[in-house]
Amino acid sequence: MQNLYSDLEKLLKQDERLFAEGKILKNKVSELAIKLDTGLLELLFKDKQGKEHFFIEIAGKYVFNQEKFLKFINNKEFLPDSFTAFKNHIGLTEGDEYIKDNGKVVLSWPYKDCILEGGQDKEDVKRKEIFYNETLAPDEIDRLFEPKVLTNFKMFDATGQHNIGQITKKDNLIVKGNNLLALHSLKKKYRGEVTLIYIDPPFNTGNDSFRYNDSFNHSTWLTFMKNRLEVAREFLSEDGNIFIHIDVNEAHYLKMLCDDIFQRENFVEEIIWAYGSPSGGRAAGAKPVNIHDYILHYAKNYSQRKQNKIYTPYSEQYLKDWFKYKEKDGRAYRRRMRDRDEKGNVVWEKQYLDESKGLPLTTVWSDIKQVYADPRAYKENQNHSVELIKGFLTQKPEKLIQRILEMASDPGDLVLDYHLGSGTTVVVAHKMGRRYIGIEQLDYEKNDAVNRLKNIIKGDQTGISKVVNWKGGGSFVYMELRQWNEAYTKAIQEAETAKELSGIYKKMQTEAFFRYEIDLNKFDQTQFGQLGLSDQKKVLLECLDKNHIYVNYGEMEDATYRIPADEKKINMVFYGN
Repeated sequence: MQNLYSDLEKLLKQDERLFAEGKILKNKVSELAIKLDTGLLELLFKDKQGKEHFFIEIAGKYVFNQEKFLKFINNKEFLPDSFTAFKNHIGLTEGDEYIKDNGKVVLSWPYKDCILEGGQDKEDVKRKEIFYNETLAPDEIDRLFEPKVLTNFKMFDATGQHNIGQITKKDNLIVKGNNLLALHSLKKKYRGEVTLIYIDPPFNTGNDSFRYNDSFNHSTWLTFMKNRLEVAREFLSEDGNIFIHIDVNEAHYLKMLCDDIFQRENFVEEIIWAYGSPSGGRAAGAKPVNIHDYILHYAKNYSQRKQNKIYTPYSEQYLKDWFKYKEKDGRAYRRRMRDRDEKGNVVWEKQYLDESKGLPLTTVWSDIKQVYADPRAYKENQNHSVELIKGFLTQKPEKLIQRILEMASDPGDLVLDYHLGSGTTVVVAHKMGRRYIGIEQLDYEKNDAVNRLKNIIKGDQTGISKVVNWKGGGSFVYMELRQWNEAYTKAIQEAETAKELSGIYKKMQTEAFFRYEIDLNKFDQTQFGQLGLSDQKKVLLECLDKNHIYVNYGEMEDATYRIPADEKKINMVFYGN
């Protein structure tokens, strides 16, 4: 048995996920075994002893004996790390086993085992979403997640708009379309290449863009986030970091969800962003005023994460109070205690102002005010041109994103934001010399990120432009997921008369994909015509198959879609086929 213990230890060290500082992470091994991780199972199966002890042969097939393996590695004889039978962490146990390890206690909610498509295209339009169960609808999910055909390519630089023949990894990208499906379309090309992800998703306050017709609103939001965070993690490089901006409404459930997706040991910090002061209408009631958000920071791999040392500049008052002395040559300094000698006398040393970088960055950021939330901050911002985009009441300051990019990325690194909104993340990345991918599905028209970026390329001086000495320049590529049923959804929503809607329905009959249970032969035109315009729209929208809102890349050659040859060529180059 002792040989098996030592041999298994050597075997597990072949998987870099399972050890740190030369020691096997028993809890990590347990976790992967519970999840039936393919990498772990392959490692055990290829080893003669591993296959013999931890697999059962049934009718010529081998089945992993999960229970036996978990008992073996959690035995105190295997890698004993204390004088007790317990591991080096606190948790609830059942007998001598941690409840978390046996999978009996997890964060659960309705629809957790489903995929929520999330296909809104306007903030003020509610949409009844379709859930695909991972067990009951695998074919539909496979189809949903297939890469989509890309279209409407445009490249923008200082000289204007241009046509393009290909897209390279050096290009900055803005993608219009459903962010879940866009992520799955980009996944193969950019897997493991993103250094930093920052997202500012809907907070589910009831007044934001998360407007779904669902009685399980909280559960729907968790499913919505889970689906996207799981695929986003695949984009991160081994030194990558993700920052998720959230408020108190969902912060604590999101923390538990992220502990599961990114693993608890990869949690870096919770940043408190104090965005304003308790002034105006927020202070009208008796309830204490909330003036802060949370930013949850996780790493792909905690020990390998990129983390640059950042300092906040000294205030003028701080400099006046502390740097009182001057050398003959004019250098300002302050005295600080270094040590005490044998007699107990203080040994002083000089700290020079010109060698001081500032104060170490803390996890409470109160020095960056929201550009509209605090009158003082707004006035201060006016002094170097207002960055606030009309209509974006949740827009974050460029300084906030600048600090995050400074912390966890370097020039040339790739940054991703798939809840792009007004485009602050990509704007700051552009000015700071980072590459970027931005994804947005909502239609903001003239206030979208594309128009903002075009102004930045021309040398716009809002936000952090003066701080980083921004002079303009650079380029980005815009593209869209090619619509199919989604185009009919838009046409139906925008129709103004019953006659116009009737024309759309006739075209749908020849080109659109209807839900499989819809029998067009039983469609009663007379009864349909007696409905009001709003109800007619609802009927037609319910008929459309939500799994065909975009054209799948694998069906690009189908003549039904009439895709131009030059567009096919760009797609083939982009997807590597």
